[in-house]
Amino acid sequence: MKILVIEDDARLRTGLAGALEDAGFLVESTGDGEEGEYLGATETYAAAVVDLGLPGMTGLDILTQWRNAGNEIPVLVLTARGDWTDKIAGFRSGADDYVVKPARTEEVVLRIQTILRRASGHARVEIQARGLVLDTQTGLVTLNGAALRLTAFEHRLLTLLMHKKDRVVSRTEMSENLYGSAADRDFRSLEVIIGRLRRKLGADRIETRRGEGYRLVDGAA
Repeated sequence: MKILVIEDDARLRTGLAGALEDAGFLVESTGDGEEGEYLGATETYAAAVVDLGLPGMTGLDILTQWRNAGNEIPVLVLTARGDWTDKIAGFRSGADDYVVKPARTEEVVLRIQTILRRASGHARVEIQARGLVLDTQTGLVTLNGAALRLTAFEHRLLTLLMHKKDRVVSRTEMSENLYGSAADRDFRSLEVIIGRLRRKLGADRIETRRGEGYRLVDGAA
């Protein structure tokens, strides 16, 4: 799953990106507000971390533009402004959560995992589907109690399917969450990853919807 980080402090931005990547996410980042707003408006992201005090365009303006355009990307606001009025302004502009600096990168990762889970309609830390279990905090995936050995691409794709289980995910959305914006998105490589997952999970767990995409089957197919 792909996360957008908009933070003008280069050191913090690098630290957040590294922590999110260690948690299994694909991360794209920028320190400029206008560029961040454009990326969020034109690319598909699972969630975004947005600082309020940005050059070019403030975080509140970014949120307002996204929400006015119907962009419902989950947003975690990260800012040095700890006053309650600033928090109210953030939430009214469409923020899903709020962290005041200085904050541990581990907390930011946990909060991103939480808003992603809630956005997908899952209240518990573990997402389950017919003996397949994803621990959204540790990233561990088990099948009937046994840990699965997955490549980074396999894990990223399966995580996306688990969050949206029993819903069809288009190949375009899959590729956008697997590869960076500048990458050459090859649907053939996506089909290879799907094939490898089917061998590890069982052929009947990932259903192909011709012309639509793929669906991780939880109940009866």
